[in-house]
Amino acid sequence: MGLTTLALMSRRPRVLYLAFYFPPTRASGVFRSRATANHLAQSGWDVTVYSAPREFFINYIDSYDPSLESTVDPRVKVVRPGMSYHRWIGDIREYGWFRGNFPTLFSVLRQWETEKLFPEHYATWIPRVVARALAEHRRRPFDVVLATGNPFASFGAAWMLHKLLRVPYVVDYRDAWTFNQFTEEVRYPEGHNAWTWESRVLADAAEIVFVNSGMLGWYADRYPYAADRMTVVANGWEPEILGDLAVDPPGDRPLRFGYVGTVTDAMPIEELFDGWRIAREDPALADATLHVHGHLGFFPRHVPVLLDRMPLENGSGVHYEGPAPKTEIAKTYRSLDVLLFWVPGARYVTSGKVFEYMATGKPIVSVHEPDIAAVEVLDGHPSWVPARSLEPKDIAAGLVEGAHIARALTEERAVAGREHALRYTRDAVLAPFEARLRALAGH
Repeated sequence: MGLTTLALMSRRPRVLYLAFYFPPTRASGVFRSRATANHLAQSGWDVTVYSAPREFFINYIDSYDPSLESTVDPRVKVVRPGMSYHRWIGDIREYGWFRGNFPTLFSVLRQWETEKLFPEHYATWIPRVVARALAEHRRRPFDVVLATGNPFASFGAAWMLHKLLRVPYVVDYRDAWTFNQFTEEVRYPEGHNAWTWESRVLADAAEIVFVNSGMLGWYADRYPYAADRMTVVANGWEPEILGDLAVDPPGDRPLRFGYVGTVTDAMPIEELFDGWRIAREDPALADATLHVHGHLGFFPRHVPVLLDRMPLENGSGVHYEGPAPKTEIAKTYRSLDVLLFWVPGARYVTSGKVFEYMATGKPIVSVHEPDIAAVEVLDGHPSWVPARSLEPKDIAAGLVEGAHIARALTEERAVAGREHALRYTRDAVLAPFEARLRALAGH
């Protein structure tokens, strides 16, 4: 056994995790990146996360949940390389000298940068990431680089570090890069630089991870030369956050239906509330209420638009409760009798909340297209009401069925639902992936 091998075995494997969206942001996918970093730290890794600057979350995109930082393992080192904010600055008084004096030339240069260098407005993060990683690697080498997207600047940085350092890298597709997983349409025309970059990244990646088999299939068809390195690492849930939710039968009180998660304009909003109006004509829902817990969109401009699409008038039974901090999520679930799995409809959509939903043991009523990827994990849950269609009458029928399940829910049935969810705890889902990373790192 050589000295290099002995040295590797005598120290913890070291990973550089490129996760632009990481606590304290509340952005989509942050729970996957937080859980991955924590799992690796708890499995004996030396974990360094490169994330976006804190001020970007607070001052530029208003995506900030300070309660999330307390859930990050203290052994995880978080570094925040800088970036340019020109894409998010709308006030001319905040323009720099060059942009303020030569706005047309500035726009031309930025457009050239996107079209010819890296096709994303997060591209200015890449050089800062690469420079910082090179300096850290010289002091203490990284064994593997893990990059999660979006944004896909993380993929570009991982590829560059591989070329410069010969360190293997893995890319994790939380979202699709070159096609829209919600509309199932490609994002770019043929010949666009995004296709060039994606092909380049996938050609050299040691492993390519997706959140579900549908997305993997799309990419395997597009890039068959990389198909043998593609795997699925599903999302999951955290027992330490959710806790043990005891069954609290509703008795004769009015039922509380609820949704927990971010509301977006891609969701079947009008369809749900049309179905709700019909369902409330049934005696099972006569006095029922529907409570929406979560952020409205990802940016402040989305809030008034989405509020206008929700029937919050007196007598509707619909209530918007605002966001539920992650650290208080168990309390939110305890307050509800029936959970609405309300998501955009597409074959490539799983959603992270579905795993928490299953782990509560409570009835789950699906409000989405019937053939989305999430049905793969819901199938077999004893209190799941599958989606028939997005016709209001079918949604109403599902809501009524969910009400009857809630009234008759027993401890045994709730426990069976929780047991179904156990295969999707973060540790259960991430353990095989961690083992593959460890082998890749030479440990």
